[in-house]
Amino acid sequence: MGVTGSVAPVGPRWQRARQIARFTAIGTGATAAAVVATAGVLLGQARQARRTIPMAEAPPPRVDGVYGAKFPGPPLTMVVLGDSSAAGYGVHRRRETPGALLATGLSRSAQRQVRLHRFAVVGAISAGLKHQVDAALECQPDIAVIFIGGNDVTNRTPPALAVRYLVEAVRMLRAAGCEVVVGTCPDLGAIQPIQPPLRWLARRWSRQLAAAQTVAVVEAGGWTVSLGDLLGPRFAAEPARMFAWDRFHPSAEGYAVAAAAMLPTVLSALGIGPERRAAPVLDRGVRSLPEAAQEAARHAGTEVSGAQVRGRDRGPTGRWAQLRRRAFFGVGAVSQSGPAADSPTVEGLA
Repeated sequence: MGVTGSVAPVGPRWQRARQIARFTAIGTGATAAAVVATAGVLLGQARQARRTIPMAEAPPPRVDGVYGAKFPGPPLTMVVLGDSSAAGYGVHRRRETPGALLATGLSRSAQRQVRLHRFAVVGAISAGLKHQVDAALECQPDIAVIFIGGNDVTNRTPPALAVRYLVEAVRMLRAAGCEVVVGTCPDLGAIQPIQPPLRWLARRWSRQLAAAQTVAVVEAGGWTVSLGDLLGPRFAAEPARMFAWDRFHPSAEGYAVAAAAMLPTVLSALGIGPERRAAPVLDRGVRSLPEAAQEAARHAGTEVSGAQVRGRDRGPTGRWAQLRRRAFFGVGAVSQSGPAADSPTVEGLA
């Protein structure tokens, strides 16, 4: 009777197999060790960034009121929702906040009064938008501007969950007849206290969330403007000028850049359109919405809105979307020594 099955194989082939198994085990162990080490580095960097970035101290300036009171007729009503970037945290004058900048630019462009209400909350994540929307709807807004996403990234909110809360907010506003413009998640890789490799991950997470936000918002009938790399290069080149004192939030000039990117889309959403000011528009064409969202996430300052092709909203790969790069205008950079924006009649202070 043969004994082939009871004897361990020998020879070069078996030796090579044992070597492969040993190297595989060593490689797996090394990979696991590398993952653990990398996770430790990331956690350490996250803790260091939290220590470096100061906690919120004073609330942002109050901005509620009527802008452009000199213009006749009933005012347009604008609400600003979202997180600290929407609230204008990091500046000290109301004219330096994104809400005031947008209200001033809208008033001048439309030649109408604009009544501004800010419901944005410092530290808010997307889950908090519903409470803000409930309060905003009582004002019967014509236009809502939302800045959200940064805190979802830093808190590691699952993107699908963050987007679900955002799209619910957009749908509630649209159902009430309110136009909606969303400034998608900024590029957190530009934040100086965040070092590589955490910076690279923060940039990746930011872009992923921004693309997902774009798809969801446009599907819900809103407009988006990507803010990621719009601020990133300038912030990296001039951090002392573009960041506020905490090195995390924008300075007055940083907010002016963001507001200048948003204003043309706000005007278009309301049917006013920057074309009245002969502002140049770079038409990036019509794409499928997922493709448009990915491109917008890579090229900040890109507006994405719904579009039709041959009278249809959808094509073989889903919703059609229009990409545009508009010239920034209407707000101007606001510095500590620069001219003041139109002074609003501020509720409770006038």
